[in-house]
Amino acid sequence: MLNGTSILVVEDDPAVARSLTEGLEREGYTVQWEDTAEGAVAHARDESPHLVLLDVRLPDGSGFDVCRRMRELGLRMPVIILTVQDDEVDKVVGLEVGADDYLTKPYRLRELLARVRAQLPRAYGSLAATAADILYAGDLVIDRGRGSISRAGEDIVLTPTEFRLIVHFAQHPGQVFSRDQLLEAVWGYSAGLSDEKTVNVHVRRLREKIEHDPAEATLIVTV
Repeated sequence: MLNGTSILVVEDDPAVARSLTEGLEREGYTVQWEDTAEGAVAHARDESPHLVLLDVRLPDGSGFDVCRRMRELGLRMPVIILTVQDDEVDKVVGLEVGADDYLTKPYRLRELLARVRAQLPRAYGSLAATAADILYAGDLVIDRGRGSISRAGEDIVLTPTEFRLIVHFAQHPGQVFSRDQLLEAVWGYSAGLSDEKTVNVHVRRLREKIEHDPAEATLIVTV
């Protein structure tokens, strides 16, 4: 997935935004830029970019608030948080509000592009390739063509990463996975490019959405 792929860059520093935009456009992406929280939410809502690169520090709010509002609006495109703080709390907060990944500044463009390339096919291409398949996990119905999950006819709203997780688990019932294995299968990273907190937070959020009682999980069990 590349031709026509649109990326929204949310960054209040014009020089950083310009450099990032030029790097992405050289790779063939269509890039739009917003420098405020309000503009970012409105653009994501109205234009539906395929992916959002979201800076944490914005003049009229936090990138975390932007991500939270996007998810509340039902926007499911992948979100990668960009932060200058190498702080575990910030990373966890970003994942808690619905981000799919994070990257700490300063970062190399090559690493950012790798994260983008890992997110896009998993959010769109790979799911569309198996559009006819329906998976079941307990009383959940997983429709990979629509990118949706439901229980008793009621849709459950998941982020792209949460959806990839439940698809992966449903495809391998009864199998035990290490965090490193999940990072490679779901995020597309080799072990060491991210940490176990990413997996922990997403699995916990997924449990909260799909388990009847998250405290007594039956669908996703820690071994």
